[in-house]
Amino acid sequence: MYLNCHTYYSLRYGTFSEVELLQLAQRHHIKRLVLTDINNTSACLNFVREAPKYGVSPLLGIDFRNGVDPCFVGIAKNNDGYQELNTFLSYHLHSGIAIPQEAPPFKNAFVIYPFEKVVLHDKTSFLPHEFIGISLKNLRRLPFSKFKDHKDRLVVQQPVTFRNKKDFNAHRLLRAIDNNVLLSKLDESEQANQDELLYPIQNLAKAFAEHSYILAHTEQLLSACSIHFDFSKNRKPQNLKCYTSSKAEDEALLEKLCLEGLPKRYQKLTPAIEKRLQKELDLIKQMGFVSYFLINWDIVCHARKQGFYYVGRGSGANSIVAYLLYITDVDPIDLDLYFERFINLYRANPPDFDIDFSWRDREAMTQYIFDRFEHVALVGTYVTFKQRGVIRELGKVFGLPKDEIDALGSGQYVSSKLDSMAHLVFKYGKLIEGMPNYISVHASGILISEHPLHCFSATFLPPKGFAVTHFDMVIAEDVGLYKFDILAQRGLGKIKDTLAIVAQNQPHKANFDIHNVKALYKDHNINTMIKTAQCMGCFYVESPAMRMLLKKLEVDNYLGLVAASSIIRPGVAKSGMMREYILRHRHEGRAAEKAHPVMLDIMPETYGVMVYQEDVIKVAHHFAGLDLGEADVLRRGMSGKFRSREEFEKVKDKFRSNCIEKGYSGQLIAEIWNQVASFAGYAFAKGHSASYAVESYQSLFLRTYFPLEFMVAVLNNGGGFYRAEFYIHDARMLGATVHPPCINNSHVANTICGQQLYLGFMYLRDLEQRTMQRIVNERHHRGDFRSLEGFIDRMDIAIEQLSILIRIDAFRFTKINKHELLWKAHLMLSKSKRIEHPKLFPPKHQQFNIPKLNTTDLETAFEQWELLGFPLCSPFELLLEVPQRKNGQRDLKRYVGRYIDIYGYLVTVKNTSTHTGKRMYFATFLDQYGEVFDTVLFPPIAARYPFRGKGIYRSYGKVVSEFGFLSIEVSKMRKEAYVEDPRYADMKTSKKLLKPKDDKTSRSKLSKTKKALL
Repeated sequence: MYLNCHTYYSLRYGTFSEVELLQLAQRHHIKRLVLTDINNTSACLNFVREAPKYGVSPLLGIDFRNGVDPCFVGIAKNNDGYQELNTFLSYHLHSGIAIPQEAPPFKNAFVIYPFEKVVLHDKTSFLPHEFIGISLKNLRRLPFSKFKDHKDRLVVQQPVTFRNKKDFNAHRLLRAIDNNVLLSKLDESEQANQDELLYPIQNLAKAFAEHSYILAHTEQLLSACSIHFDFSKNRKPQNLKCYTSSKAEDEALLEKLCLEGLPKRYQKLTPAIEKRLQKELDLIKQMGFVSYFLINWDIVCHARKQGFYYVGRGSGANSIVAYLLYITDVDPIDLDLYFERFINLYRANPPDFDIDFSWRDREAMTQYIFDRFEHVALVGTYVTFKQRGVIRELGKVFGLPKDEIDALGSGQYVSSKLDSMAHLVFKYGKLIEGMPNYISVHASGILISEHPLHCFSATFLPPKGFAVTHFDMVIAEDVGLYKFDILAQRGLGKIKDTLAIVAQNQPHKANFDIHNVKALYKDHNINTMIKTAQCMGCFYVESPAMRMLLKKLEVDNYLGLVAASSIIRPGVAKSGMMREYILRHRHEGRAAEKAHPVMLDIMPETYGVMVYQEDVIKVAHHFAGLDLGEADVLRRGMSGKFRSREEFEKVKDKFRSNCIEKGYSGQLIAEIWNQVASFAGYAFAKGHSASYAVESYQSLFLRTYFPLEFMVAVLNNGGGFYRAEFYIHDARMLGATVHPPCINNSHVANTICGQQLYLGFMYLRDLEQRTMQRIVNERHHRGDFRSLEGFIDRMDIAIEQLSILIRIDAFRFTKINKHELLWKAHLMLSKSKRIEHPKLFPPKHQQFNIPKLNTTDLETAFEQWELLGFPLCSPFELLLEVPQRKNGQRDLKRYVGRYIDIYGYLVTVKNTSTHTGKRMYFATFLDQYGEVFDTVLFPPIAARYPFRGKGIYRSYGKVVSEFGFLSIEVSKMRKEAYVEDPRYADMKTSKKLLKPKDDKTSRSKLSKTKKALL
């Protein structure tokens, strides 16, 4: 009897989930109802999936509205009708056109017009599939309306939006948030009626007793509808079934491509290779995944034709077929990758292929996929109301001042001092926290379907212009739609750009093959870089944590880097097994002593420690006796996607019961389970780690042999883990001479010529993009600029933009002091009228009599700091007091076990918490000689000496060595003061003022200082 039910996917309107709607129906013994969210179909598939558990026959529709103004409700008679409704809604969502007041002539859907709208528009004619909806509140008006004579068109339309008063309160808050108004100012027209409740059927029947024909018509309508989606274990994939014209042609093409790839990938064929290939091909055909592989092959083929760099990773990297098709660059034979993680008979879903492209190329690849295939959409995802966001939104709704909202959101308040309004924010915040706020786009997922995606949901169109489904990846997989992951990363952009820069800067050395990765694995120089953690700028291995791990493990080979790429993940560290892995790696015999024999037998390569996702499957299968299908459910459940699902709970219980049957002790079972539980959600598949390691090796090769070109590429691709100034510092340490932006030598991005690195205009924070581009274009077409006057004549530029260029010393080629240039620029631009068209004759310039002015190096440093965000000199030159100690990273070894007093420029801080929830810090610094050192601040010290932004800190602490990695356990710390900015301070108060640059003694002394420090 309920044809108009809402969930909280009626965004910022509904108040409970689709599962709670089914629970409500079950309590009231309702066997059939229609889900009709407002302009949204997010809940539909899961509603159908879950309904049988509650004894409900699910039906689907859409409540079409403009804002909250209802137009009509569409109810699908069948799956074709559901597709019709989705297509209609999608058209309006894509185009931004308002929903019309009259529905189109749907072929397979019923239309119900609300009684109020029929009266308002005096609608008198109805098509056979159109009805008038009567709610409980309409019953009083019906006898006095002419529509009482349209008996055959009347049905029950009792909207369901709430369960109780709490839901109604939550609804009003959501409506106030959506309208961005105070709750007291929320218009009643923006709210639903408080009586939009689901009543027991007998109550509804009693209310409509005088109009029994309405009940009969409603029942007839419901009986005429049915919806079916297959969620069974044996469901057929809904992805594109055939890449070519037939299944047989697909299989023949896949075999042909594999045979063509064999001699390219393997110099010598072995029985193991042939056996593995045949095993995979047989299973891929049996599981119906042939087209899935061919589509991925098509995508990477197009990328190679376009010259796009990519990395194929995910569990698909465990496949020799993927390797032969060049989807991945990981050899599963060489790495002994676990076949069952890639694919097995027990899993309905195909393997994951995460294909990374450069951040510049991803959009072009997405466009290609949308153009190449017929039924394509991006996967949606839901952004929910989080605690801080709820506090912020409700603070505004209740009219709290901004500073109070900020304090509540940051947790900086005393509970006993909160007023009643603040308490209301927290009380009502719990009602909406966790609800979906809006639909967004999955980070990488693309669906390529056999059928139109409107068979499954409506789509919306975000600004980039690619259609996005209303459902997320979890329910997509449940219904048989498996996403293709097309991701963007900057590491590939760095590699691609480095090759271009090398070809320009050192063309005689550009004859190498970056894809010949097997040669890179054997390169002693690269492996030495890994062992000594000289990895600044290199993909996935440059962070302080990774640098520390590489040193502790003494990694000097590809397989070691593969393991490290997964060990660094949070799960291994959380379970305490990272430290145990290091101990077993460094101390021969410890694994046999500490590891359970079964665990060591399962994972000999990793000393009996779970490192990869495959290890979860192996442990579940071999240790706990689960079959491979159950083991994979366990692995997927650990990722968080299915943790609450019934099937995961069953497997979890079976894991324990099987272990008990095998005779394992309760302590051992608990220990192994805790390792699995804390680790699996964050682990990589081994093939995934191996793919990461391939890109790391390519980056390391470029850093080893073309360090300056590589650093320029790193900077031009937005850096990485660290701020730009540290990559610039590293380039200087590697031999580059770094120049600030220059009118005649700089481009928008950074450039290098020999060892001369010119910073790009992009670092000038307030310089407009169009100004940068105009300078480069003008110079390209008409040659270098010869003077400030010539620049002003050739460029249409505002004085504010020109001042930035002068202040950064971009006109230093004129040999004129920048203060004089600033005077001249202001006088010239204020005297002359700007003409945008080219001048026929060179203009005459008035000669201004400007006094002789000077600039100090200290002023230049602060000018750079303001304009670039960092100075190009050593920050230690700017200290108010000269460092009293000269200790640096080079001295740590002789201080092991003793205390050291050391100065350091803060590079990065990692805030973390102990198992008791106390805050502590790991910090990385640059010493006075430009070398990196690491510190640890345990909770008592962290509480006493908090970090106060970037700058130079003086630390006193004990030098400790853990597995050969040296760090300082800080006891005391103080942030050092810089000199005052001489541009604004009284010059006499500055103790470190340097003389003008024409003072040879000062210049020589400064040069020596820079050489020593940098």
